[in-house]
Amino acid sequence: MKKIVSIIALASVLMIATNHVEAQSKIGYVSLGELIQAMPESKKADTAYNEYQNALQQQLAEYQNEYYEKDSLLKSKDTLKYTKAQLEVKRRDLNELILKLQGFNQQAQQQLQQKQQELLAPIQKKATDAIQTVAKENGYTYVLSKEALFVSPAADDLSPLVKKKLGIK
Repeated sequence: MKKIVSIIALASVLMIATNHVEAQSKIGYVSLGELIQAMPESKKADTAYNEYQNALQQQLAEYQNEYYEKDSLLKSKDTLKYTKAQLEVKRRDLNELILKLQGFNQQAQQQLQQKQQELLAPIQKKATDAIQTVAKENGYTYVLSKEALFVSPAADDLSPLVKKKLGIK
């Protein structure tokens, strides 16, 4: 009998403790993507990214023009005035230019990704710091990504509070 009373008492204490812990947990959500897009720094980063992308595209266009010029020269009737050795050198130059173009495309993609990360990192940090501050100030234990939720109450959307904290309208 004493064991049953002890077990019931222990179970009651655990249920009360669990309810107390659950009552203290507050869960909110925010869309980091929407928040970053609304930040003025994001527009500046987009402009810088586009300028960088345009510069790389311009360099690629120059390489392509050089390729087309050399390729058309080798396909023209003017090749009759070149010796076999000169034509071989021109073909080798053309093949090297093809390799250069392929390498540049791969390198440009990597550079664009790196530039995007470089530009977004401080913006993301500022946004996540603001989210953490708002969560702490308003007693939220957990903040989830809005994109991961299928159903959520509007009251727990921290986006307006974070935007206010960042000075975004």
